[in-house]
Amino acid sequence: MNFSFALRRWALAAPALAVALSSCQPGGNSGAGQPDLIQANLDTTVHPGDDFYAYSNGNWFKQHPIPASESNWGIGKEVQNEVYARLRSLSEEAAKAKAAPGTTQQKIGDFWATGMDSATIDKQGAAPLKAELDRIAAIRSVADVQAAIARLQPLGVNALLGLYVGQDAKNSEKMALQLWQSGLGLPNRDYYFNKDARTSNIRKEYGLHVARMFQLLGQDAATAQQNTQRVLQLETKLAAASRKLEALRDPYANYNKMTVAGLDKLTPGISWKPWLAQMELSKVDTVIVGQPEFYREAGRLLSTAPLADWQAYLEWQLAHAYAPTLSQQFDQENFRFYGTVLQGAKEQRPRWKRVLDAEESALGEALGQLFVKEYFPPATKERYEKLTANIMAAFREHIQQLDWMSDSTKQKAQSKLTKITRKVGYPDKWKDYSSLKIDRSSYAQNVMRANEWRYRYELAKLGKPVDRTEWGMTPQTYNAYYNPSNNEIVLPAAIFAIPGLKDADADDAIIYGYAGASTIGHELTHGFDDEGSQYDEKGNLRNWWTKKDRQLFQQRVNGIVRQFNGYTVLDSMHINGKATAGENIADLGGIVIALDAFKKTEQYKKGEKIGGLTPTQRYFLGYALGWQVHQRDERLAQSILTDVHSPAQYRINGPFADVPEFYEAFNVRQTNKLWRPDSTRVKIW
Repeated sequence: MNFSFALRRWALAAPALAVALSSCQPGGNSGAGQPDLIQANLDTTVHPGDDFYAYSNGNWFKQHPIPASESNWGIGKEVQNEVYARLRSLSEEAAKAKAAPGTTQQKIGDFWATGMDSATIDKQGAAPLKAELDRIAAIRSVADVQAAIARLQPLGVNALLGLYVGQDAKNSEKMALQLWQSGLGLPNRDYYFNKDARTSNIRKEYGLHVARMFQLLGQDAATAQQNTQRVLQLETKLAAASRKLEALRDPYANYNKMTVAGLDKLTPGISWKPWLAQMELSKVDTVIVGQPEFYREAGRLLSTAPLADWQAYLEWQLAHAYAPTLSQQFDQENFRFYGTVLQGAKEQRPRWKRVLDAEESALGEALGQLFVKEYFPPATKERYEKLTANIMAAFREHIQQLDWMSDSTKQKAQSKLTKITRKVGYPDKWKDYSSLKIDRSSYAQNVMRANEWRYRYELAKLGKPVDRTEWGMTPQTYNAYYNPSNNEIVLPAAIFAIPGLKDADADDAIIYGYAGASTIGHELTHGFDDEGSQYDEKGNLRNWWTKKDRQLFQQRVNGIVRQFNGYTVLDSMHINGKATAGENIADLGGIVIALDAFKKTEQYKKGEKIGGLTPTQRYFLGYALGWQVHQRDERLAQSILTDVHSPAQYRINGPFADVPEFYEAFNVRQTNKLWRPDSTRVKIW
């Protein structure tokens, strides 16, 4: 989509961004009468003090190898499969219903029908893109290039411009137009410059992929190769002007507000006012630019790069964006590179799952209404609202007991925590899709119209009061997020799912570890991590700390950065401690805060064992259940370069090594691999 959710950097990014179902009841019973899920997952050949990731989930990994169609597998994918089946049933029923035109059921049914009609899709080939390809072929001037880019924006083709509407970081009551670095075909800038063998091979394969896509568009081999070189040269120059992953986490450095006239000065020779008007943004007078140096280079290239380079680049970007909606040849070649080369998947996922993913993107909240009605009753919502309140109460106590923070800053931290909005399960108000046209003429065209609908939906927010009731994720999404501009945590219904475990069989220890620590506590802590802590209780980018308190906080942040910089992955790759700092802080904070909340439950106070495990042991195992995911080396290597989250193994082993109760619960000694001296253990919140 063209307008990406602006706050994606704070998302939990659970093992899979997916739809899910099932819920776990706080205060459930001991699970007597059936096998204990937590105990069944254990690999007792591994000492918990050496590798808790392998100990807690090792047996599950052995019994659940990564399917050939996947680059990773874990609890998120298991949950996803439960709901895929239900959403498939809903979509198939809608396709057969002959519902009245314009109804939600008609739109879901027609979208599903066109997506599953592979015979018609193959027959159409690249024809759905013809009108756009013809516009690109007709380019004769720089103005034509700009017009073509403007036309592609509503279609969800992020050619050059990373354009979105989001809250002004320094005035959270106002929506603003924002520009972010964009326009690359590889995951980020490092893929264009890193010289290691793995990345060098990816670059080589990328060139082959782009050339094959040009040939599928009808170009002969020589022309395709020539155009590929044009694309690679242009993208490499854009990549050189792009910021590194860790630099994208500095909210002040990525906040550069300027008038449209100021934008003209940033890009000499490029006039933005008429260009924005072509993108239906004629009334915009100010823009927040994330990375000015990127747009300075973009403007230079618009003025100096040959028109043929821009034509090749725009053709490629269009084909790249819509390849999954086109004929089998486009779809398979797209998967070959992005699925196999980049992520290691051996075969493509079933078509019906891929169509459901596209349907989720196009009509997510329409599906969400049906999902919630069928599978997430009000009683379940109430359970997790109570659990969230308990975790917040524990966080309040943690802030008050901090020995490194002054009373004045504590008061402001408490105010911010109290004002965090808690959205649990599903929204009170749903998106209105009445203006979105979906029919049975073309799958690609349906996706185009859905992208255009969302583009205009986002544009309509400019000049209007911020809608703080809106959700950035659907209820069936296996994920959660903290939004600093709204000072809110958003917890979709699906994130509480545990496959194979009924509500009545989920004891508090599991719930407080799985839902309380890895999700609720994690998201609350994002409001106080190295990035979120720079926003005040109203969601504005403003310093509310004393100078000394901020320095003491940063010393603790530096400690967790050093800790994670020291972890080596795939023999030679290191976790980027600075880029992952926010997520690592949130993991550690969630664990210690939810643990104290759990200590107030009857299960903890009684101290009775379940499956031979103490309540505290089950708590840590419940948290580890949330990161029950293993992945292929290709996917792991990509995540190290592109993800602000540490790999699952280190989201368990890393923070646990800082928690005293973990050492006590599992008798961790200095001879164990996870043991860290007291002086190096990180304690922040």
